[in-house]
Amino acid sequence: MTVYGSFPGARPRRLRVNPVMRRMVAETRLHPADLILPAFVREGAGEPVPIAAMPGVVQHTLDTLRKAAADAAAAGVSGIMLFGVPEESKKDANGTAGTDPDGILQAGIRAVRAEVGDDLVIMSDLCLDEYTDHGHCGVLDAEGRVDNDATLERYAEMAQVQADAGVHAVGPSGMMDGQIGVVREALDTIGKEDVSILAYTAKYSSAFYGPFREAVGSSLKGDRKTYQQDPANVRESLRELALDLEEGADMVMVKPALPYLDVLARIADEADVPVAAYQISGEYAMVEAAAEKGWIDRDAAILETLTGIKRAGANMILTYWATEVAGRL
Repeated sequence: MTVYGSFPGARPRRLRVNPVMRRMVAETRLHPADLILPAFVREGAGEPVPIAAMPGVVQHTLDTLRKAAADAAAAGVSGIMLFGVPEESKKDANGTAGTDPDGILQAGIRAVRAEVGDDLVIMSDLCLDEYTDHGHCGVLDAEGRVDNDATLERYAEMAQVQADAGVHAVGPSGMMDGQIGVVREALDTIGKEDVSILAYTAKYSSAFYGPFREAVGSSLKGDRKTYQQDPANVRESLRELALDLEEGADMVMVKPALPYLDVLARIADEADVPVAAYQISGEYAMVEAAAEKGWIDRDAAILETLTGIKRAGANMILTYWATEVAGRL
């Protein structure tokens, strides 16, 4: 009873009185097994190369990549997503370095597999953008447009060389129509039925990719709006989901994460396979930059963003903080 009269007896604050109570009644829990570490390996690097826009993240050598993988596994992280950064001189219009059995990504896959075996789910980016001199995710036609079907043939080759190198899961990320079905058939054709596919189902044309383009040494000219999704749309994502599942996707992903939590929630409600979300470079950079200026509590902000992504429905989260957060958890 207050001087203003009575109110109902329910007092939700009773369940917030101390840390142990809050932990006990928490509806969403992060676990190291939820996390996947994206990692970059640079061809010809003699030592790790810092990425200016992503403090604390580097382009690895093969040796430091092996250590990063071992550290992630020891921390309880479930997976590692590998991206190759070829020498600039090896880029060409068709991204042939991406299908070279001895290319940097395949070398990275083999190195990580030799280091950790099956202790991490080794995933690989299946896309041409790191390897083309124009920076697009596919091959171009005579008018300079990305040729969807010609690109699918290149993706099939990429899937096969990555599988031969020892990857557990491939991640087709180029947003080409039909890519999951083509990749599945290509893998099955060479007897790699056990290699799974993590489909980049809802990959939006986002302003938050900026730091990533430094991370992979992108040569992009123009933009990717003709194949990545329009940020204004959500029904389109559900259509992409239906197509990816029909074509054989084993897991699906939403990318970026934080600006698209509503999309993530919709896909998590609809999908009958595990759902991933990628906390991308721009999301990482914003937190690190604000924390460096003392504007936010870095550690609290990291956990809050990851908890929000999981609360929205993600079973797995790709984050550059994976090993650090797993250790804290």
